[in-house]
Amino acid sequence: MNRRRLILLLALVPWVSSAPGSGADQPQWGVAWSRNQVSAERGLPAEFDVATGKNVRWSAPLGTETHSTPVIAGGRVFIGTNNGEPRDPRHEGDRGVLLCLDERDGSLLWQLVVPKREEDPYFDWPGCGISSTATVDGDCAYLLDNRGVVVCLDVRGLADGNDGPFLDEGRYMTPPRDTGAPPAPVAGVEIPPEPGLRPLDRDAMTPGPLDADIRWVFDLTAEAGTWPHDAAQSSILVHGDHLYLNTSTGVDNTHRRIRKPDAPSLVVLDKRTGEYLARENEGMTAATFHCTWSSPSLTSVNGEPRLFFAGGDGIVYGFEPFLGALHGDKPAGLRKVFSYDIDPTAPKQDIHLYVQNRRESPSNIYGMPVVVDGSLFVAGGGDVFWGKNDAWLQRVDVAGSGDTTGKALRWSYPLRQHTLSTPAVYGDLVFIADTGKSVHCVDAATGQPYWTQECGGAFWASPYVADGKVYIGSRSGDFWVLAAAKEKKVLFEAGLPAPVSATAVAANGTLYVATMTHLYAIAAEE
Repeated sequence: MNRRRLILLLALVPWVSSAPGSGADQPQWGVAWSRNQVSAERGLPAEFDVATGKNVRWSAPLGTETHSTPVIAGGRVFIGTNNGEPRDPRHEGDRGVLLCLDERDGSLLWQLVVPKREEDPYFDWPGCGISSTATVDGDCAYLLDNRGVVVCLDVRGLADGNDGPFLDEGRYMTPPRDTGAPPAPVAGVEIPPEPGLRPLDRDAMTPGPLDADIRWVFDLTAEAGTWPHDAAQSSILVHGDHLYLNTSTGVDNTHRRIRKPDAPSLVVLDKRTGEYLARENEGMTAATFHCTWSSPSLTSVNGEPRLFFAGGDGIVYGFEPFLGALHGDKPAGLRKVFSYDIDPTAPKQDIHLYVQNRRESPSNIYGMPVVVDGSLFVAGGGDVFWGKNDAWLQRVDVAGSGDTTGKALRWSYPLRQHTLSTPAVYGDLVFIADTGKSVHCVDAATGQPYWTQECGGAFWASPYVADGKVYIGSRSGDFWVLAAAKEKKVLFEAGLPAPVSATAVAANGTLYVATMTHLYAIAAEE
């Protein structure tokens, strides 16, 4: 093992050993680099009531749509939403918003407000806001915003001045002059791309102390040739000096072809400067059925660090993490060492002929790949919007190399319907949810089911395990707390005032539950 690889492997140790426990922050989506949806937090309540305030430390209004999972770091809570409830009269209309709230009481510390892209509603879907989940590393918060731009933000905002090197926050948050309603989403009609920020038709806003302090930006559309679909969404993985992120690239507004087939699905940036360092070169974008949904994870396999990424083509890839520096004008190519197709018998040619086919179609993967004790746990199947209903939770050995399809599968557990969830691997149990309104508990070793809980609504969120409990909310607005055990036991069920897309998160003795319209900080009453 060379010295650089040894240093990279040793760097994994602090993260693994310091997975959030009682009194710990949750600075990214999923615990450490593995992305497992399991926390070591203790003392969390099994029930709460948002109407009476029972076990509710505070609540904070969001927008009208919230698909971003909250993260907590350094006394701050970060969550993406839309501008349905403007906090600043200068920002009116549809926008993407990242809120930075005070962890103590939910008050606003600052916000990033981003204009919508107007050239194609399928690029930046109306009302979706910022769907990405932020990642905090030191005094920086990293985010893929609704315009498909990676932004590095000072966690303190502009209250302590503009630290640069980016100094044009006013321009960034100012929309072009209103030229009428955005074009209606019409299938089969192409609208020419217009990458990057549009020239302003009026003076830029003057940023204030409640605005975000942007350190640098990297426009994936203009500089990496991507074309996000529906909404740019990613949970950025920070490792060393590098950022790993999915680009959200996908089909055009016809849903029957990839607009940018040569675009990368996975890129690596320098976290200090935003420099474009590396990309995957596996052709996964051209084979994507709908969009690139999943975010990467990182772990150690056979004593070597390995980056795992689920492409929009339904294949999980394993790469060597980027170790070098940029040479020349082109990004380096990531070296693939592993691949596994979750649905090898699915159509592989003319895949977009299967759009809206609920019986036969390619598969894709929404949730993140989770690797625990040398096994990959991944959930995927037909696309929730356009594909077949079949979906599975699978366990796969990752000790091999090359194409392991047909060789590495340990077991495959059928789900009720499409799944958007990331698995929660808790000891010898695995929890997963699906859009068939069900939460499942299966044996991690065999894939045999222990129980299934039928619920009131479809799940877009992932099950989150903390304090021996499984927490999850549905798109119908019902919230469930189940015992994280082989025997099914419902500890709590209640209706919330709005639907839930985001995964619940625990940090520093508090459970955070985000509905479409509000964020609730849940903690046991003293």
